[in-house]
Amino acid sequence: MKGQQREEQGLGPEPAAPPQPTEEEEALIEFHRSYRDLFQFFCNNTTIHGAIRLVCSQHNRMKTAFWAVLWLCAFGMMYWQFGQLFGEYFSYPVSLNINLNSDKLVFPAVTICNLNPYRYTQIKEELEELDRITEQTLYDLYKYNSSNTLGAQPRGRRDLRETWPHPLERLAVPAPPSRARPARSAASIVRDNNPQVNWKDWKIGFQLCNQNKSDCFYQTYSSGVDAVREWYRFHYINILSRLGDTSPSPGEDMLDNFIFACRFNQASCNQANYSHFHHPMYGNCYTFNGKNNSNLWMSSMPGIKNGLSLTLRTEQNDFIPLLSTVTGARVMVHGQDEPAFMDDGGFNLRPGVETSISMRKEALDRLGGNYGDCTKNGSDVPVENLYLSKYTQQVCIRSCFQENMIKECGCAYIFYPLPKNVEFCDYRKHNSWGYCYYKLQDAFSSDRLGCFTKCRKPCSVTGYKLSAGYSRWPSVTSQDWIFRMLSRQNNYTISNKRNGVAKLNIFFKELKYKTNSESPSVTMVTLLSNLGSQWSLWFGSSVLSVVEMAEFVFDLLVITFLMLLRRFRSRYWSPGRGGRGAQEVASTPASSLPSHFCPYSTSLSSPPPGPATFSALTAPPPAYATLGPCPSPSSLVRTDYSAYTLEEPCVGRSVSPIHPRQALPLVGGDQAWQDERKFGDFLSELPHCLWCGGGKQGGQGATEIAQ
Repeated sequence: MKGQQREEQGLGPEPAAPPQPTEEEEALIEFHRSYRDLFQFFCNNTTIHGAIRLVCSQHNRMKTAFWAVLWLCAFGMMYWQFGQLFGEYFSYPVSLNINLNSDKLVFPAVTICNLNPYRYTQIKEELEELDRITEQTLYDLYKYNSSNTLGAQPRGRRDLRETWPHPLERLAVPAPPSRARPARSAASIVRDNNPQVNWKDWKIGFQLCNQNKSDCFYQTYSSGVDAVREWYRFHYINILSRLGDTSPSPGEDMLDNFIFACRFNQASCNQANYSHFHHPMYGNCYTFNGKNNSNLWMSSMPGIKNGLSLTLRTEQNDFIPLLSTVTGARVMVHGQDEPAFMDDGGFNLRPGVETSISMRKEALDRLGGNYGDCTKNGSDVPVENLYLSKYTQQVCIRSCFQENMIKECGCAYIFYPLPKNVEFCDYRKHNSWGYCYYKLQDAFSSDRLGCFTKCRKPCSVTGYKLSAGYSRWPSVTSQDWIFRMLSRQNNYTISNKRNGVAKLNIFFKELKYKTNSESPSVTMVTLLSNLGSQWSLWFGSSVLSVVEMAEFVFDLLVITFLMLLRRFRSRYWSPGRGGRGAQEVASTPASSLPSHFCPYSTSLSSPPPGPATFSALTAPPPAYATLGPCPSPSSLVRTDYSAYTLEEPCVGRSVSPIHPRQALPLVGGDQAWQDERKFGDFLSELPHCLWCGGGKQGGQGATEIAQ
């Protein structure tokens, strides 16, 4: 009716109040009030098997305990399995895959050497003094006399020691402790030309000392042949370092002087198919199909006719007698980008024999990084590559030894590449380099230098498995015409016959080659699959269940934080809040009160509080014809000290008037707020008023305010 009256007066309809949210509406951010509520909600709504049994059996403690223990055991077993799976993954295991392929193959590089570093007539002048002393030593030790290099009047051993360092000596071996013969004194381990002992009781060696002669040792050998060769080789190195570049002249390294015939895949070789280099011990070496070859040889068919065939000269008419003690040739099969280490992978060819070598290619691909200790190109290895070739482990090891040789001894070993601004070792310039070298060699063999640790294996390796067969060549019935042809065409001396020639065949046994490759045994996909299998086995859940667990943990942390924050506020903020709290409550606008309150319309007087303020309330007769809504809460709240006065009762309800003593001022006066009895009387009347204005909902609101 009031709305109609407003429309009749032309004031328009009364604006509608904004809708207030109800308790049933869901909030944007809401958390559970306790751990119990959170646990019950999680167990009732989760997709993990067995969790709901903890709530359903809450009235049966035995079942609750049984399911709790079972759930915890399953949880523990699952995460124990998770630990095993993660441990296996982070150990980075690998699987070896073997693949068999068949295709055209690149023929490998073949290096062959003649086992004689120099022609003896070319270097005889430099070696004459060394040969003479060696012959004298052989005569003193073994009574061997040779008229080739030993003069008519040989000098004594004392004269030789004065002119030549590190003489070769015979050293007595101390008797074992178990023998009954008396122990030899230290003076017995000296040079003795004619010792009256058994030949098995002494060794041969030479003495090496450091720079100031404070530490010396004997480099000894049980075999006299080995001792003489090593001693001769030691002095030969010093002579080579003084000669400088002693490579043969271009006319002497021609292929025809060492190789009579060369054919590959039924076609003759030419000068573009090989390269030449000189080795200080193995002499003239020729590399066929190396990296300098313009067109690499390809093998499209297996068999001896589709490989490399060589006829070699193996005569020793001009060999160095005390250095080159073997006859024949030395051959090695290797990759195009790899240097030829004849000491490591080569083998000798016998004169008068046809050697047939069949090959089978094998490739190995290793996993680097966390899966294996290998390097791709050697750039991450702390050793400088002195060979300027493809990285291999042998290249790195030799470069590492040369690096330590230069650092410790002050000179470079002649058999390894020479770095810049360094010279080769010579005891005339470095008188203790022999002592340093043999000590360093011992440390190198026991890996005290760390070269084997620094030089990691390459990740990609290509090798060749070789198998050899031998037969007599040429045969008895064919040797006459073969030797005749060789003597006519290649200036071969017929008198040497079989000891001066050898034949070599190198070919692929089959074009199939094996590739061994490593792959991770446990990948990320495998790990996730295994984790999912374990999760499903023990809990029968999925990835979304994991998210539920994460949400549960997050809510648990938030509730804990809120509880700690509430305790902190109650401890540090609650004391001394009496007056301030009253002012905050009194200053709260009426519009913020809940909508389910239905206060009565009051008439508030503006004068300050006084005795007249608490005059008796007059109750006018009810206006039954008035059907308008209850007055808004704003008409009930004032900022002065006037009391509530009942202006209009609610329609159709009996309301008891408020006693003047129950009128409570809203603002000011600590005495009114401290009067707990008056505040209790005021609250005792609120439910009746709220029931009048809002029924059940109003009563609930009053109860909440009272609490």
